[in-house]
Amino acid sequence: MNRGMNKVVLIKRRTRYEELKRRYNTVEQAKFYIEHLGADFSEYEKEDKTYNEVLEFARNLIRPKARLQEIDREYLPNMIFGANDIVIAIGQDGLVANTMKYLDGQPLIGVNPEPSRWDGVLLPFEAGDIEKMLPKVINGNFDEKKITMGKVESKDGQVLYAVNDFFVGVSNHTSARYTIRYREQTENQSSSGIIVSTGFGMTGWHKSVMAEFKGLARAFNLGSIPEPVYDWGSKELTFQVREPYPSSFTQADLVYGQVHSNEKLTLTSNMSENGVIFSDGILDDAIEFNAGMEIKIGVAERVGRLVTA
Repeated sequence: MNRGMNKVVLIKRRTRYEELKRRYNTVEQAKFYIEHLGADFSEYEKEDKTYNEVLEFARNLIRPKARLQEIDREYLPNMIFGANDIVIAIGQDGLVANTMKYLDGQPLIGVNPEPSRWDGVLLPFEAGDIEKMLPKVINGNFDEKKITMGKVESKDGQVLYAVNDFFVGVSNHTSARYTIRYREQTENQSSSGIIVSTGFGMTGWHKSVMAEFKGLARAFNLGSIPEPVYDWGSKELTFQVREPYPSSFTQADLVYGQVHSNEKLTLTSNMSENGVIFSDGILDDAIEFNAGMEIKIGVAERVGRLVTA
């Protein structure tokens, strides 16, 4: 195995301990704040210690087999991955999803740093598994799960991908105003925003909105509402309009639908400010959605590749 021909990008994130230290400047101040609230600061210290031990263990397994580049999650939007890079994300499910949307066909290995603490739907491996899995991925002899992603394209050429979902709306709690075009139907709408989910994201924000629909159906004795379930690789997206408000100028009929691989959901902003589009809960990497901006949302040409065995 030629180590020099192989490159692994290791993705990590700050622990809660590191976030607290950063926020309060010193460990002592962070500890005082947490214990003043009646919480146990030692839990944050244990989690941090375990995570960093797993990172070091992983580094020692990777270095004999490949060149290693290590970056923090916050720098992912600026990272340029090589076509042949192998990516390893060590953290929670969210870190794997956040990483995948910046990849373009590179295999991604999700590693659970502490199975007793995190369930890890996207984390099929523990750190020790890297020793056997990395050579398999290098040689192309591995199993994978394909994950369909969503894609937003703005009229001025900006592009944003999603593994779970997009949110289109406002950055505060005021109403979003926009024109929505879906198939042969067009409406002016005022709402709390639109959620557009992938098949993988159907258990995320989509599920939360569906819970509201189901609760209202029960309250009005309308019976049960079947909730669609899609495979992670399904070539379609599902959109939901949150709290649409009908008025003399706005409509509320076009509130739910599927966007297939040959279709686009088109939205045009009618807001003077604070309009935003972000994906997978990351507001830092967003597109402004203000007056006149048109976006098209559809199935991405990229496919996520999650290593499974």
